[in-house]
Amino acid sequence: MNQQIFLKELSDKKIKMFVKREDQIHPFVSGNKFRKLKYNLTHAKLQGKKTLLTFGGAFSNHILATAVAGKKEGFKTIGIIRGDELGKNLEKTLEQNSTLRQASENGMHFEFVSREQYRQKEDQDLIKRLKKYYGDFYLVPEGGTNELAIKGCEEILTDEDEQFDYICSCVGTGGTISGLIKSAKEHQTVLGFPALKGDFLQGEIEGFVTERDNWKLITKYHFGGYGKFSEELIHFINQFKEQTQIPLDPIYTGKMLFGIIDMIKQDKFPQGSNILVIHTGGLQGIEGFNERLRKKGSDLKIHI
Repeated sequence: MNQQIFLKELSDKKIKMFVKREDQIHPFVSGNKFRKLKYNLTHAKLQGKKTLLTFGGAFSNHILATAVAGKKEGFKTIGIIRGDELGKNLEKTLEQNSTLRQASENGMHFEFVSREQYRQKEDQDLIKRLKKYYGDFYLVPEGGTNELAIKGCEEILTDEDEQFDYICSCVGTGGTISGLIKSAKEHQTVLGFPALKGDFLQGEIEGFVTERDNWKLITKYHFGGYGKFSEELIHFINQFKEQTQIPLDPIYTGKMLFGIIDMIKQDKFPQGSNILVIHTGGLQGIEGFNERLRKKGSDLKIHI
């Protein structure tokens, strides 16, 4: 469903903006996670696999989505989680971390590894060791991005979306925006808003969409990097929810919408533009984010 947004900043510039509510597909396997897993799970079944193994951080939307989707489709699931300290008292970790707790409740088995070990997640020797220990699993990469994930993300845009001039998406591993780039029409420009610092995403995406030049990364709205935020961002997310009834997360969609509105104020979009914003979900992580703020003694809180 595309929901139109009515804000003074938009009417002042004669711009129309709609949000594609991919977050409403499923409470846990929502947005781009549903799209990325769809064909991977089909492929795993065709290969006769019984187990899914993937990688992620302690608050990863992808970890929870894999656990829920895997259980629904009859797979065992294994999560290789960054941060070996989390495994020292699993009961306490699950009590304090709603993402891992819900993944565990959906049957996911965890292996907690050090950050140094985690950086080896693409090393084939590590994958061989994991297969020797866990058996013949289907590997879903961190964040879920591969060619099958991009195929799923190509289905986000529909025929009714041809009316839009700009398609905006947040960017994590590059899979979602790659699918959008491939499926966008010639007259459309795809804008990506990375949640991470660094220029490496440009090359990652180029590797998936070598034949298209209808896109651009807007790299100034990461707020310091992945998981970083400011008081201004939290206030924006809460104000946006109050004005539109659309919740945003502080890792991805909040930063993207902040950037889009800021660009509109700066006349970065021509007057009369028609903008479609892809809401990629990620809302399940807000509870854990608020818990971390509370532990730091902060009065900030994202309204769910």
